[in-house]
Amino acid sequence: MTEGHVSTEAEAESAERDRLTISDAIRCVTPLGWIVLVAGVVLLVAGTAFGWLELIGIGGVLVGVFAAAVPFTIGRESFGVQVELEPRRVRVGDRALGRLQVTNLGERRVLPTRLALPVGHATAEFSIPQLAPDETHEDLFAVPTSRRAVIEAGPARSLRGDPLGLLERSTRWTGVLELFVHPRTVRLTAQVAGLLRDLEGVTGERITDDDLAFHALRPYESGDDRRNIHWRTSARTGLLMVRQFQETRRSQANVLQTLEAAAYASEDEFELGVEVLASLTQELIRSGVAVSALTQSGRLPTRAVSSMLDGSSRLEAWTASSPSLRDFIALSVRRLPQASIVFLVCGSATTDAQLGQLQSVYAADVTLVVFRCAIGHPASRTRLRETVVCTVPELDDLPRLVRETRVRT
Repeated sequence: MTEGHVSTEAEAESAERDRLTISDAIRCVTPLGWIVLVAGVVLLVAGTAFGWLELIGIGGVLVGVFAAAVPFTIGRESFGVQVELEPRRVRVGDRALGRLQVTNLGERRVLPTRLALPVGHATAEFSIPQLAPDETHEDLFAVPTSRRAVIEAGPARSLRGDPLGLLERSTRWTGVLELFVHPRTVRLTAQVAGLLRDLEGVTGERITDDDLAFHALRPYESGDDRRNIHWRTSARTGLLMVRQFQETRRSQANVLQTLEAAAYASEDEFELGVEVLASLTQELIRSGVAVSALTQSGRLPTRAVSSMLDGSSRLEAWTASSPSLRDFIALSVRRLPQASIVFLVCGSATTDAQLGQLQSVYAADVTLVVFRCAIGHPASRTRLRETVVCTVPELDDLPRLVRETRVRT
């Protein structure tokens, strides 16, 4: 087992909670307890007011039952609780196990108790037997990983209460652990979509006086760097001539995904979009290409594959109204480094008309490749003006589509 939580702070907190305040006592009463207590008091008052012994008797029984439940919540526990998850990062469908370890840190034997551990949207309950001083009890549990998510385990709380469930005292012992269920990914070719990664970078259209790619010669002007004078041509023509260069830049890939729920035909199609985003970004990181990734919820970390996959595990579809797809693309131009190639991931509900508006956001030397996730459609590659549009029905179709998309930035 790897990283876990042992909360010594929680022990101090629990010691404070042993000195019950009025608000603590109120929180110990369950809904059923309130019903019994209120009903008992009402019946006692009504029976006394009207002289009905039967009501007084029933009310007294109910209040007595409630009072008898109080001792079950009194007492102090001193536990050392550790929750561990192994592994902390899994892929969808992989096995993930957890371990709960409870140690009696007190000097007395503790009675059996229950311990509740929220895991995702469910809560697991464990029966802790009597524990002698320094005795430890362990339980193993499985964590469902059928869907991409960030699953929180904790905080673990011990539960003390009466058999009827009128009162229940909860003591927190641990913090929260996160289990990252990463999306499925596929390996792609090292040269994603034909990206150029040579030492000199990618040649652009801009002419500059100082770079690596030679372009032409021009007459010398006052202020020019004399190191750029081409002496052989100058001697032949009788005029000082200086070199001009084409500006070069390193390849920069930007990977974008719209989280707009309306852009996808189903939840499964949205999940496919996240898988495509993660696969593309993962390959670019491994290939050493400068890459940035962005969704409407913010930038994904791209320094390492593991942190990028952690970020992709948190992505959720946006159901509220948000800026248009073109506005999102324009935002990415302002927030991300200047790109030589841009990959956009969207769903089958994204129309050609929407995609046709996007190329105008970029400069002429920026290539836009769209991966439109469309479950049930045939895999295809088409061109929409200057934009390459790949239809991805399944994740396994992505490597072939990338391989066939030969784009020169």
